[in-house]
Amino acid sequence: MTKTHILLIGGGTGGHIFPLISVAQKLKELGSEKQFELDIRYFGDPGSYDSILAENSIRVSRVVSSKLRRYVSALNILDFFKFFWGFIQALFKLYFFMPEVVFSKSGPGVLPIIYAARWYRIPLVIHESDAIPGLTNKISAKHAAIVELAFQHAKQYFPKNEQVNVVGLPVRPQVINQQSAAECRRILGLADDRPVLFIVGGSQGAQILNDFVLANTETLLTQFEVVHQIGRENFDQHVKEFAFVTKFIKPELIARYRPFAFLSDEQMAAAFGAADIVISRAGSSIFEIAANGKPALLVPIASSANNHQFENAYAYALCGAGIIIEEPNLLPGLVFNQLQKIIDNDDLRSSMVQQAKQFYKPEASDQIAKDILTVAGAMT
Repeated sequence: MTKTHILLIGGGTGGHIFPLISVAQKLKELGSEKQFELDIRYFGDPGSYDSILAENSIRVSRVVSSKLRRYVSALNILDFFKFFWGFIQALFKLYFFMPEVVFSKSGPGVLPIIYAARWYRIPLVIHESDAIPGLTNKISAKHAAIVELAFQHAKQYFPKNEQVNVVGLPVRPQVINQQSAAECRRILGLADDRPVLFIVGGSQGAQILNDFVLANTETLLTQFEVVHQIGRENFDQHVKEFAFVTKFIKPELIARYRPFAFLSDEQMAAAFGAADIVISRAGSSIFEIAANGKPALLVPIASSANNHQFENAYAYALCGAGIIIEEPNLLPGLVFNQLQKIIDNDDLRSSMVQQAKQFYKPEASDQIAKDILTVAGAMT
């Protein structure tokens, strides 16, 4: 049996790594079904996600990461040299691995690997997660055999003579809830007498959402049970501040708060399953929200490149599944008004649930995996 070598590359955040894992899982399924022998590896800097890649049998080979900055910074000088060192590293590592295809989720550190792959004429497939593509993918697209997109809106930014597919964003099945709301509440230790609000700031958390919780703790916990993914870096400090601001709040209210530094797949699926509404940033988490059919208040990062998070949120809001609250408007009166409007209106909530499910494209991982194998010559 001929072995097919596939290289995965992407920045070291959950928004890059988790879609890569989702596609890798589908590649393995297709390999087993079609009797391909696959060797799937990751080159780059996976940040804190190296153990998660290892758990999914994806071997990690580190390549120094550099970042493209479109503003004046002394770090650009350092990253100039890191870029070329990453290119040299990638040349050597590719020589000994020599994949049939490279699949890129973009992010810091991928361009040197892409240029090294081009040196060896290794074909490239890329995926863009945002409604407005980043600079790395605009550059990478010039060398790509196939460009895969999460949002229809992004298609206008790529040349019409390229093969561009709007496939959605790969979501791992492990974070899509398959259990009853009651079972999800049990997993998270939630009671059954109040609606559940799930606050998630992406894989690294969001300080502005954490601050909103601290500033409005009593009101939040009077109306909701709250599941909150805080982020690993901010968790300890947040817990200390929460203890301080709740010194004079009734213990039964405090018991309605479930803080997590980071949610496991099972906990993430349970949080979605238990939630009546989600408050979130507007990155790749939009597709996890949609996959679980949840109404959402989306708070785009104001400083995101090209304002891409606002465009992501706009696409979700346009279909009727979400409501945008920009950072300057993240005020108690507005937020609680929108939350209550959704909770009190069964028809509105039901409509948002249905629109969320329609927004999600469940075949994204399958389509991308098939395209990767086709470009690799393992599938016709």
